Amino acid sequence: MQKRVKRKLFHLYTGELMATVIFAVLWVSFLVQHDWTDSYLTSFSSVYAFVLLEFILLQGSLYWFLKWKRAKENHYAHLPYTQLRIFLFFKRFNLFLIAIGIAAFFYQLKAFESGVFWFSFLYVFAIIEHINYYHFRLSYQSPEEMREFIRQRGLRRSILAKELNELK
Repeated sequence: MQKRVKRKLFHLYTGELMATVIFAVLWVSFLVQHDWTDSYLTSFSSVYAFVLLEFILLQGSLYWFLKWKRAKENHYAHLPYTQLRIFLFFKRFNLFLIAIGIAAFFYQLKAFESGVFWFSFLYVFAIIEHINYYHFRLSYQSPEEMREFIRQRGLRRSILAKELNELK
């Protein structure tokens, strides 16, 4: 059981980290290989939404890394108070950055209307990731997890949300 938990936490942390790296590599490769992507990918709003998404994904990777590190030391309880305070800061800072994203959306509409779809996709993706980490679990990866989701009939609080709730 402990080995399975450690393996799951390791996969969660490396998966989030790899997603962050792969998204950045894809972003740069599209800029280098396709001239038509320059105006979409280099607009202020698109870069803002992309950096926001990457920032939130890195938070998820950090959270799972810290959980995995504690599990390696056979500590399966919540993260320590000081580490949870960092995630409480991230949660609030994310909301501030998401609010700025609304202004970036209107800027995108005015400055480069055809890039609104790309910005919106990245911005909504970032919001979904924030909700997934700090509010409700939205990702279910295995068939077993999907069956559990169907049985529970609704969204379940994320692990980080539960830990932060106990911090307050």
